[in-house]
Amino acid sequence: MNRFKAALLTLIKGPISIRDPAHWRNSDSDTITGVAMTESAVLGLSTAWACVNLLVGTQASLPVMVYRTANDGSREVAKDHPLYRVLHDSPNSQQTALDFWEFVCASLELRGNGFARKVKSQGKVVGLVPIYPDTMSVRQLSGGRIGYRWTVDGKSWDETDETVLHIRGFGGNPLGGLSTLEYGRKTFDLATGINAAATKTFKNGMLPSIVISFKEFLTGTQRADVERALEEKFLGAMNAGRPFIAEGGQTVSTLSLNPEDAQMLESRAFSVEEICRLFGVPPHMVGHTEKSTSWGTGIEQQTLGFVKFSLRRRLKRIEQALMKQLLTPDDLARGITIEFNLEGLLRGDSAGWSKFYESGLRNGWMTINEVRSLENMPPVDGGEVPRMQMQNVPITEAGQLEAENAV
Repeated sequence: MNRFKAALLTLIKGPISIRDPAHWRNSDSDTITGVAMTESAVLGLSTAWACVNLLVGTQASLPVMVYRTANDGSREVAKDHPLYRVLHDSPNSQQTALDFWEFVCASLELRGNGFARKVKSQGKVVGLVPIYPDTMSVRQLSGGRIGYRWTVDGKSWDETDETVLHIRGFGGNPLGGLSTLEYGRKTFDLATGINAAATKTFKNGMLPSIVISFKEFLTGTQRADVERALEEKFLGAMNAGRPFIAEGGQTVSTLSLNPEDAQMLESRAFSVEEICRLFGVPPHMVGHTEKSTSWGTGIEQQTLGFVKFSLRRRLKRIEQALMKQLLTPDDLARGITIEFNLEGLLRGDSAGWSKFYESGLRNGWMTINEVRSLENMPPVDGGEVPRMQMQNVPITEAGQLEAENAV
């Protein structure tokens, strides 16, 4: 058994067997490393931090828009609606919209639930105050409503879904979504154990890379003197590579022990991929490019898949919760909708953004002034008229168009 395996098994107090149910009980106190998998412990893993930071930051940076749809199907941004200021600008007096959505999205990623107290005035929601999920108790009331209880700084609330916004994560249960911390505990725990074992293995900077042989047995005093002399001269990273002088019949041979032999790199790479799999993030997006190139269509398709299958599903969940729990029947009757503006994802891609504009102008679903407005430029005369290219016309009409153009 190599040194890294021995260090890891020391931390987990014995080998792991997937057939042993004792290793998979749902209790934070039963982790193999003895460390409770709290938010702090999990976010201490660089991969988990990168995944959560990527998912949460991307979602929170997208603007939440309130639209009003007309009878003819056209729609406009409803800046006069009270929810526009709350969702797009500032949900409360202490947070910007970015701060608020980062808190809610982080709660969803780690705990499977995002909560906020609705601040109302004359029946309208005029503010949202976030609630930490760990303080919340959710229950089904006899009348069919859902009750919420929580305590903050000694003050307690006992409310219903009338005054609490509840965005549920994956799972579909009315009382709450599934917690990534709960269901991914063993994955996070094993990654923590691997990191701790690596630290324990290399913390002194003195690995048994050489073997010193003597012709005769050493006494206890002689052995202690040799070990002390080696530690004084070679212990620590600053002393690595210092020459060793053999004398008195000593024989020195090298002992090959590197991180790959200790399976450290393989184990840590596996834990990175496992954590990325839990969050639905392509490994290359958190800096893990092993066994893949950093460029090319493969990476591009993985990134596109991340937007389509991981990010869009999360955004849709939030949008539907906001519409169901914040909009009144009158709002719905007047065509009020709430959506994330996904066009913001193109802002970092100038080529993609240029193609988006080009397609809109060429095919007539955007006008010049609409493009200029998005780029914070003033309108121009005639720029409000949609335009469409006419090169693709029926062959039977080609001669007629040529004659008209000649006139």
